[in-house]
Amino acid sequence: MNLQPNNHPEDLKRVLEAALLVAVEPLSLAELKRMFEHDESDSGLSNDGLRRALDALRMDWQDRGVELVQVADGWRFQTRPEMQPWLTRLKNEKPPRYSRAVLETLAIIAYRQPVTRGDIEDIRGVAVNPHIIKTLEERGWIEAIGHRDVPGRPALFGTTDHFLSDLNLRTLSELPPLDELGTLVTPDETALIPELRAELLDNSSPQTVGAVIEIAGAAVISTVTETL
Repeated sequence: MNLQPNNHPEDLKRVLEAALLVAVEPLSLAELKRMFEHDESDSGLSNDGLRRALDALRMDWQDRGVELVQVADGWRFQTRPEMQPWLTRLKNEKPPRYSRAVLETLAIIAYRQPVTRGDIEDIRGVAVNPHIIKTLEERGWIEAIGHRDVPGRPALFGTTDHFLSDLNLRTLSELPPLDELGTLVTPDETALIPELRAELLDNSSPQTVGAVIEIAGAAVISTVTETL
């Protein structure tokens, strides 16, 4: 097969499809573009041209069990959520489970970043075990993005693009607004750490705390299992 992706849209889609299907992680436009930079027939493939090809490829897969999506880290193929009841029967391992403290910490960082360990402790009302921060860093969900200019220069933590990608999001602005999360949890999940509720949203309902944790933590875990 003599492919000429720089000159033929269908060939371009075939190459992109192959690259994305074998990729372990999402691929950015810059990474995808590198595949075509050294072709003799290179006519200057633009980012807009790549996006058009990716959008066309996404349409080609719209009625299948696998879909092409754009997340913070780039583009990837992943199984559709409705496929999970059947796919989970193929494997015995279960998604990792995280403690309430880990999910609370993740939720605070997601919605209040950048924050220090001290900020998190003030909101939660308890000390933050260093293992919690290490767990989130090793999972690739948070990272130190700077230091606060105060004595001791404590690290400021924020979420990563990998965190957004695991949530199937492209930007932090796509996180659900706090005032819209009240219906996402059951009543017995609502009376959690009032300090967090007061800090995150001055007049929020009690449901806000549990919902923030549900979205910023548990939703990540379930979403990871849907990714190819």
